[in-house]
Amino acid sequence: MVQDALAAAADSPGYPLTVGRVETRQACLDWLAGSHGVSVLGLDQVLPVIGSKELIASLPLHLGIGPGDLVVHPALAYPTYEVGTALAGARSLAADSLTAIGPEVPALLWLNSPSNPTGRVLGVEHLRKVVDWCRDRGTILVSDECYLECAWEADPVSVLHPSVCGGSAEGILAVYSLSKRSNLAGYRCAFVAGDAALVGELLAVRKNLGLQMPGPQQHAMVAALGDTAHVAEQHARYAARRTVLREGLLAAGFQVEHSEASLYLWVTRGEDCWDTVSWLAERGILAAPGVFYGAAGSQHVRVAFTATDERVDAAVARLTTA
Repeated sequence: MVQDALAAAADSPGYPLTVGRVETRQACLDWLAGSHGVSVLGLDQVLPVIGSKELIASLPLHLGIGPGDLVVHPALAYPTYEVGTALAGARSLAADSLTAIGPEVPALLWLNSPSNPTGRVLGVEHLRKVVDWCRDRGTILVSDECYLECAWEADPVSVLHPSVCGGSAEGILAVYSLSKRSNLAGYRCAFVAGDAALVGELLAVRKNLGLQMPGPQQHAMVAALGDTAHVAEQHARYAARRTVLREGLLAAGFQVEHSEASLYLWVTRGEDCWDTVSWLAERGILAAPGVFYGAAGSQHVRVAFTATDERVDAAVARLTTA
């Protein structure tokens, strides 16, 4: 269905608008409202982007953050938050609690719920507290919510939900991706939504950089956001793989922590993560060492359940017969 929409829009020789097609932006708003209860936004508060990673890496720079500024990201985090901070010439701080930030006021604070790599989901009360803290200090809050529809043992809530933001997107941006929910990583379809002034600033900068989502992808994005059947099918497929892999890891002596959402299991054997990586590699299983995501992950590895059913079954067989 999504491929058909892409193909039907293939005759697209002109420059696309950086702001995106009205239909594409409306599809983003309709999905947020229908699937996640976010009803505080208008068309000037959403911007299609060429994959969420590009946006995350460039966002601090595009919002005018630079030398002398502080950017806070989770203690265990996707490395691109820190990379984007470094590209802007700003300083980064890994912290999970507001008290750990200290007296300095950050220019930008990143949230990531559900988390990559841990799969941790932050509750409404926690999210509301962070929103209030940032607003009191004039800190821009950006929430990476790319795994919002990949939940197994929790009900993630967007930072733009009225119960969190109080019915206003002031000072807040949220990032969404179709790579996970719709298996569209190769299409580079994502969008950012929130504070109209912040979205407008991103748009003004991106116009001058030629950062435009191609027209065919925008049509494909509309088709994907408007359909829930493929999302349910994909969710069930990942849930089954997760169950098989989780049971295999537990049987092999691993401890699974958090992992209530996202496409990963965050596991430990109580040893240096590189020893665990080596142990798994000897059994033909590739996992990401926890230190890739921060010092706090030194005894963990991230195991993805994005391989085929056959490969997941083979990995579990190796785990349980070793």
